[in-house]
Amino acid sequence: MRPTEIQADTYTEQLQNKAELVEKSFAQFDMPELQVFASDPLHYRMRAEFRVWHDGEELHHVMFEQATKQKYQVHHFPPASQLINHVMADLIAALKRNDVLRRKLFQIDYLATLSGEIIVSLLYHKPLDEQWQDEMQTLLAALRASYSIDIIGRAKKQKVILDRDFVDESLTINEREYHFKQIENSFTQPNAKVNIKMLEWALDITKQAEGDLLELYCGSGNFSIPLAQNFRKVLATEISKTSVAAAQVNISKNQIDNLKIIRMSSEEFVQAQQGVRVFRRLEGVDLKAYECDTVLVDPPRSGLDDTTVDMVKAYANIIYISCNPETLQRNLEVLCKTHKVTRFALFDQFPYTHHAECGVYLQKLS
Repeated sequence: MRPTEIQADTYTEQLQNKAELVEKSFAQFDMPELQVFASDPLHYRMRAEFRVWHDGEELHHVMFEQATKQKYQVHHFPPASQLINHVMADLIAALKRNDVLRRKLFQIDYLATLSGEIIVSLLYHKPLDEQWQDEMQTLLAALRASYSIDIIGRAKKQKVILDRDFVDESLTINEREYHFKQIENSFTQPNAKVNIKMLEWALDITKQAEGDLLELYCGSGNFSIPLAQNFRKVLATEISKTSVAAAQVNISKNQIDNLKIIRMSSEEFVQAQQGVRVFRRLEGVDLKAYECDTVLVDPPRSGLDDTTVDMVKAYANIIYISCNPETLQRNLEVLCKTHKVTRFALFDQFPYTHHAECGVYLQKLS
């Protein structure tokens, strides 16, 4: 089904089918009842990417059929937020009237927020010169009459920031407002409202937690910042310099005083913890000062590597957020030898697709 052909009245049925498939795929394990967290049926995505098609004087957002690779025009995109849809229409109309700004443009990426901010990245097959910057500044000023918007220009080995390269998101989680700096071209949760449900689920399962929390793959602090209230201290790791820098800003924005984020991969952290390697990045950080009973992992689609699985199974409690049920199943084959799954959740980040975002909470067998 094309995203533009989505019928919202089928959403409940598709979510039920997805939940049944998830339950079936984990039938080999002793799983508790699946909690299902629904998305809004329409306008749920905070990110969207489109190729640009030049057709004479016309200019269109386009996508491609998965099976045939044939392109089709996108004038309205129901999965994306209303803000993205409004900016899409106004931006493409302005671009097609400007030869400087439309020439060699091949892709447009959108990142929006629930707080009403949006940043747009335009990708080109040409260098972006002063004339481009002047013309784009004029276009940006016109768009800012209607939107809280920033624009980034990208070309080979070139990134042109006209004002800012980030948006400020505000999420209300259990009636408390949190603020997050989200940087263009960095990972953010695509479905903001389902992300809130995911964070509230994690807060609920850890409300009686003791000791400290270790988080691997923490990004810009999406989980660790709200969860800090449930723990004495939080130690988090992330490999991306950009995400770590944003996380430090977010810690300050939210006045969190018990969270430390260090820049290293999960594999490096295991090496540091086991004393295999010494890292300058850990200067001033006493790993022995942390008594982490709980570990949270939100790995990429490849799941946890064998070394990290061996490391996390030493913790009393494991929160595992997974964007790939297949790799979660593979990791559970090991983890369920030492732990029991006591909470199981499906977060429908991607409605009308086969993608399933799952959460499990494992507690060590006595």
